[in-house]
Amino acid sequence: MHCPALPDGFDLTDPDLLHHRVPLPEFAGLRAAEPVRWIPQPHGLAGFDDDGYWAVTRHADVKYVSTHPEIFSSYLNTAIIRFNEHIERDAIDAQRLILLNMDPPEHTRVRQIVQRGFTPRSIRALEERLRTRAQSIVEGARARSGPFDFVTEVACELPLQAIAELIGVPQEDRSKIFDWSNKMIAYDDPEYAITEEVGTLSATEIIAYAMNMAAERKRCPAHDIVTTLVAAEDEGNLNSDEFGFFVLMLAVAGNETTRNAITHGMHAFLTHADQWELFKRERPATAAEEIVRWATPVNAFQRTATQDTELGGARIRKGDRVGLFYASANHDPDVFTDPDAFDITRDPNPHLGFGGGGPHFCLGKSLAVLEIDLIFTALADAMPGLKLAGDPRRLRSAWINGVKELPVSAD
Repeated sequence: MHCPALPDGFDLTDPDLLHHRVPLPEFAGLRAAEPVRWIPQPHGLAGFDDDGYWAVTRHADVKYVSTHPEIFSSYLNTAIIRFNEHIERDAIDAQRLILLNMDPPEHTRVRQIVQRGFTPRSIRALEERLRTRAQSIVEGARARSGPFDFVTEVACELPLQAIAELIGVPQEDRSKIFDWSNKMIAYDDPEYAITEEVGTLSATEIIAYAMNMAAERKRCPAHDIVTTLVAAEDEGNLNSDEFGFFVLMLAVAGNETTRNAITHGMHAFLTHADQWELFKRERPATAAEEIVRWATPVNAFQRTATQDTELGGARIRKGDRVGLFYASANHDPDVFTDPDAFDITRDPNPHLGFGGGGPHFCLGKSLAVLEIDLIFTALADAMPGLKLAGDPRRLRSAWINGVKELPVSAD
């Protein structure tokens, strides 16, 4: 049975589509009629030697793929569902060094090391510093006269500062990390005039910067997370290359995603006045999780089938790419009551905004939730009368649900 809501040639990873909207109506039609659907593409369009991918849109199926890495690999074609069609295969394969694109057992080894930096104790140690930073960021925005861009003045700052605090990037270098990470994910957006080559160069800059940090800590150990991760390789720590790629992942997975969750969350509050009033009054502990569900900053990642298998009534062949559409899973009415409502008291909230479970469940979930709680608490305290001053401008991207600009004003 074909989904009547999906016209021929419709591609859920088309950056022109995602530049304007998340295709929630099409996702709803797919979930109901054809939850695992073959999406054809012109050969090589996404940078892969194939003619399309399977779109997985139901919550249960996204979880199944996520928790069976032996059947659905992140390593074979990486987790990025669409590159530029001109990318060389060597450039794709190089990304296998990033944790996001590994499979067990190598993924297990590296993750066991890096998660030392994300223990509850490590996150608690950051909380007061990040609370102070959140308050300072909001106070700085409040001091501006007239409308301002929420993305650049508020949303981007705390995630960047949190990562910098976590790994010890000096304050004077933090703008470099922000600039490099922006260029890495902006190659689909012509406004930025960023070529794939510039994106690759920016990735190289981040890796080189991190490798230099690692080398310095090996020479002069300190009481910080970098030393914990790299200072004694023979005790199961990261080598300099591995640390470099870990910081590269943090620059995107920890910075871009949380920034967009905060931006989408602010827009949701300002277009759902009852929820903003509720948050200001009660500060429910459930708010951050609903913001992430609503925002779903990563629209899709992919896996590649390691064997012939079946999923959601579809026969998937070995080597086929499989797209996990988290925004669709997070609006699945079989899991969420009234999924199209923004409800910061939603509980339980088994959303997949941090991944579908399994080995790639978001390493920094607790840090992201903390950042979201802290920034909206600071906003509710210092800028309770915040209002929209224009429409959001979305990022043109095949897989990031991003906002470039959100004009707001304070009373």
